[in-house]
Amino acid sequence: MCGINGIYSTTDIVNIDKRIKAMNDSISHRGPDAKGSIVLSNKVSLGHRRLSIIDLDERSNQPMFSIDKKYVIVFNGEILNFADIKSELVNEYTFKTKSDTEVILASYIIKGIDWFLKKANGMYAFALHNIETGELILARDRFGIKPLFYTIVNETLIFSSEIKGILNSGLVEVSFNFAAVDEYLGNRFVREPFTFFNNIFQVKSASYLLFSNKIESIEKTYWILPKLNFDESYDEISIINETEKQICEAVNRWLIADVKVGAYLSGGVDSSLMTALLTKYINKQIDTYTIGFLDKGFNEFEFAQVVAKRYFTNHREFILEPSNYFDELERLIGYKDAPLGVPNEVPLATMSTNLSNDITVVISGEGADELFGGYGRIFRSAFDFKNHNKNIKNVFYYYFISLYEYVNRDTRDKYLKNEQNYRSYFDNELITDFILHKNEENIFRFFHTYHIKGLLNRLDMTTMQTSVEARPPFLDYKLIEFVYQHVPYSLKLKWIHSDSESNAEHLYSQEYSEKLDIPKYILKVISEKYLPKEIIYRKKMGFPVPLTTWFVNLENMAKNLLNNTDWLNENVVDELCAELKGSDRAGQMLWMFINIEIFKRKYFNKNWTW
Repeated sequence: MCGINGIYSTTDIVNIDKRIKAMNDSISHRGPDAKGSIVLSNKVSLGHRRLSIIDLDERSNQPMFSIDKKYVIVFNGEILNFADIKSELVNEYTFKTKSDTEVILASYIIKGIDWFLKKANGMYAFALHNIETGELILARDRFGIKPLFYTIVNETLIFSSEIKGILNSGLVEVSFNFAAVDEYLGNRFVREPFTFFNNIFQVKSASYLLFSNKIESIEKTYWILPKLNFDESYDEISIINETEKQICEAVNRWLIADVKVGAYLSGGVDSSLMTALLTKYINKQIDTYTIGFLDKGFNEFEFAQVVAKRYFTNHREFILEPSNYFDELERLIGYKDAPLGVPNEVPLATMSTNLSNDITVVISGEGADELFGGYGRIFRSAFDFKNHNKNIKNVFYYYFISLYEYVNRDTRDKYLKNEQNYRSYFDNELITDFILHKNEENIFRFFHTYHIKGLLNRLDMTTMQTSVEARPPFLDYKLIEFVYQHVPYSLKLKWIHSDSESNAEHLYSQEYSEKLDIPKYILKVISEKYLPKEIIYRKKMGFPVPLTTWFVNLENMAKNLLNNTDWLNENVVDELCAELKGSDRAGQMLWMFINIEIFKRKYFNKNWTW
């Protein structure tokens, strides 16, 4: 895992060597093991920070040139099946390393970028430059596990693994993107391709940008989600067995490393199953980690201990104090280059900092809920809409989004000063897409296309800020294709009894979910082979942070920070606090408003150009 940077221009860039060095230095946390940069001309420069995971030898440092020096690459991530891809190229290319980086270069030279991306499995973001033609490719993995940002200023493309890399080039004047405020409060992050910075964008997941010497780009999507399976004639035992096999193979693929691997262990079914499977494939004691607050109900220590004892892991628990929580908030915003989206980013980062003393790679359970229907209440919204259909617009998308969005639209409309053009942009895009699929399928597609990106933003920042690589095997694209195509919908969210569905027709999901049905049914059945039922079938807890308990502290912070902001209407802070206080999400919603202003002051009250 690493960090990449680059400048690619049609005109000479003054001090290009100093600029690429400053970009590299700003993301040193992503790669403390090696740093490298090249200046190909006064117009083109590439930089890299390396966290050594595969082929630890310095021969695999980057930027990496092809043997003939005609091509050069900077790469962040892991190509899990690089050995298989390499085996198809060895007769046509002479390899000088054992790294996955060189396999990307060779693939591009021999077979082309589309051939490689179709085959590549893993998490990655890279820039590949053809020195002779001037062509530059920016590419990103299928789900956006690894970040990649870019901007174009005065016929100059500047890109980086983190926005701070772009800012530290000294070539960009920052401008706050007011439209992102409404987007963030609804989704807890800003969806691709946008960011909180005007004219700084994300390379979209499952796509690449092809740039010419004129800084004109062509965008190409190289992968899309398959259709969901709704077949009702199936052999349940056979599907369960084959799904278990596919999960095991995915986990085994994601363990490839030349460094020590450990696991997050919250005590939930996803991380517990990951831990169990790690012990199946790693023939020695593994390290596992969990964190929580001392307050009762805000940690899952007892459940994590059950799994740790069962698999004899070297298990460590960390307790986060409330005072430390707020101390960490601003520091982590400085790593994320955005407001934090989920309160548990702070404990995740604290845990990652502690485990970085022991391991370099950590396995995480992100993606299981999205793949198997783990958010039972919202995944049943299509069923509720069919039975009740009280939405005024009589369109499922609006019903679904009213349940999904965190701060509701009425509250945002009431208090925000800024425009809402991203809301319209994504509404139009999603309404069009929703027409093409069944409502049940639309939910799964939404969670894989949009929701998972916020979780991956969190995962990347909390681990890379302390030089740890996090891997989510449930986002293995071969596993996802298998589950979409071969696991019937009714084996993901399964009714408990023959009359459960009819009994649920008169209720709403918050009343029957996990009572009349079993979310993630097939994953839970598979887990029975590895875990005790007390772990598998306990009520989903998430990763709780006692923000509502701390509401008075948050209210004081809000009144100190949010008066006279240029993105809130005037004199509304007291009213906002009073209104939010009545919600069960009071703490997190007010926390989000505070995050925006801390972030804005940190990034937009200074001049970045030089």
